[in-house]
Amino acid sequence: MNPSELLVRSLEGRVIAGRVVDVRVLPVETRTLRNHLEAALRQQPYEFAIGTGFAPGRISLALERAALNVLDFELPDAVGTMRKNDPVQRGGPDARLATLPLGEIVDAWRALGIPGYVSNTAGTYLCNQWLYEALAITANASPPIPAGFLHLPALPAQAAELGAERTPSMALDLMRRGVETLIETVAGWLESLPATVQQRAAGQMWIPRGLREVER
Repeated sequence: MNPSELLVRSLEGRVIAGRVVDVRVLPVETRTLRNHLEAALRQQPYEFAIGTGFAPGRISLALERAALNVLDFELPDAVGTMRKNDPVQRGGPDARLATLPLGEIVDAWRALGIPGYVSNTAGTYLCNQWLYEALAITANASPPIPAGFLHLPALPAQAAELGAERTPSMALDLMRRGVETLIETVAGWLESLPATVQQRAAGQMWIPRGLREVER
């Protein structure tokens, strides 16, 4: 059971703030992740991109500020690949910063009583790789494609299995409201930008699903 996949499946095809939510499923495979991202992002003129992933132990919704140019994990990916102290992109910058309006999103959550915060580490597993690769792909997009990543806590049933005394959890409905608010906030932020920046070919956004983050 993955709250990331359950959440975005419930949003697929929805219209939120005038934007059609387009969902993509990405295999948890480090070697093919960039190819899947590039293929998806080039398929349609998306307005912005949001990655989601499951991070047991996170206390609430966690917007990632930065992605590190490193992969270092002990849990193999879906095909058994391990990465130890490998760069995401050889010769790339040490880190890339998310291009979503993080402060505005957290303020919108706070106004609605939705627990969420800005996290300064996305780990070193595939969720970090997703953010680094997505930011690299969209860095020179014209028009710009803001991108960011959202980590999700465990569901209550998962917390009960993992140990409720040490595992924070959040109901799926509250997570969904958090993502809806995120989309609404980013849409409003885009609409507030100068007209030359606002020019978009289509009003769609993309959320990949099914990545599972394991914190080290």
